[in-house]
Amino acid sequence: MTTHTESRAAIILAAGQGTRMKSPLPKVLHPVGGRAMLDHAIDAAEALGCDRIVVVVGSHSPEVRAHVVKRLGEDAIAVQDPPMGTGHAVRAAEAVLGDFKGQVVITYGDVPLLRATDIEPVFGESEGVRVIGFEAREPGAYGRLVMDGETLTAITEAKEASAEVLAITTCNSGVMAAPVGLLFELLAEVKNDNAKGEYYLTDVVELARKRGAPTRAVMASEDSVMGVNAQSELAQAEALFQKVQRETFMAAGVTMPAPETVHFSWDTEVGGGAVIEPYVVFGPGAKIAGGARIRSFSHVEGAAVAGGAEVGPYARLRPGAKLAEGVKVGNFVEVKNVSMAKGAKANHLAYLGDGEVGAKANIGAGTIFCNYDGFFKHRTVVGEGAFVGSNSSLVAPVTIGAGAMVGSGSVITADVTPGDLALARSPQTARTGWATKFMEMMRAKKARG
Repeated sequence: MTTHTESRAAIILAAGQGTRMKSPLPKVLHPVGGRAMLDHAIDAAEALGCDRIVVVVGSHSPEVRAHVVKRLGEDAIAVQDPPMGTGHAVRAAEAVLGDFKGQVVITYGDVPLLRATDIEPVFGESEGVRVIGFEAREPGAYGRLVMDGETLTAITEAKEASAEVLAITTCNSGVMAAPVGLLFELLAEVKNDNAKGEYYLTDVVELARKRGAPTRAVMASEDSVMGVNAQSELAQAEALFQKVQRETFMAAGVTMPAPETVHFSWDTEVGGGAVIEPYVVFGPGAKIAGGARIRSFSHVEGAAVAGGAEVGPYARLRPGAKLAEGVKVGNFVEVKNVSMAKGAKANHLAYLGDGEVGAKANIGAGTIFCNYDGFFKHRTVVGEGAFVGSNSSLVAPVTIGAGAMVGSGSVITADVTPGDLALARSPQTARTGWATKFMEMMRAKKARG
């Protein structure tokens, strides 16, 4: 958390309808890096050390309201109804902030790549209005920041700009900070005498200058302030997020032969010295220790993998999977809510759900932990050094004792004593010549049509 002397608050605007997304999911709840864009904005506000966070929502999106209440509580909600521009949206938060004294920063729920380190410079002064600008590769319809040295003289919308102003490449991100009292005094003076009949937040810059209050701009990268309004932009934001994650991990010593094929989540942890092969996907909650190897086409979510363990190729680790040092989980093995102790192996075609596997135990190909009875989940325990033969079904709750063996093809419904051999299959029988007679009969039927 950032250290600072003056109280801070954040107002996060999340009331837009997001119609260009063409999705039943509200725009700000679409994920980047496996986390809702709105949560990225809240993360940044928390990292800034904000004492108060207010999220402005619309009455049209109860899902957004519920999301905010679950994370921050009802006191964090302000409602803009009906929507009448960004200035109007910020004013909706005034009553919620109450008697707050200090600096307020205004950010957006659809700008997922903006981090606390990008926002921090906007708090560099405790007086006046400060905005975050960026140098645009293609300024297009962005509002332009008209500067006089370090002073911001105006924010001019592209549709209202002269040719001279349109030549400016320094653009407005929309992020703004000001003392709380000054901010709402200025917003009270904003008029809606424009083509859209809306109250624009950007108007406070000119109003501040008329008062003699300082107006400044600080710069951030264009990528960090990217807003998402359509599915194509969501994909661009995801690509930028992944690029940063990959570069960060490789700088920390993670080996990735084809980093462009690896996808990380917002909270993925990978230690230096780990090897991540091509086409690996990490969902939320994955923790990979240095020295582990995740082989190609594996999916890891909510799982912890220790150093020296090997996963995949084509393996799936689900939430609650915990792999100790030297564990091997091979191709087409799924592990869910199971702890595997040092040196345990499940090399092929197995489902391990709800339980534990002891050190150096071996789970044969085709083995299934039958953990669900249609109503409840049950645990399977395989003891240290046990050997479970191929194509076995272990019907939970059941325990295979240390050093015990399960014969291939068995359906085990009762505990196996340590050191015992358990067999649960019908004896093999043979009928001499039956197959030959059967095939001759069927060929004759086919010939008759």
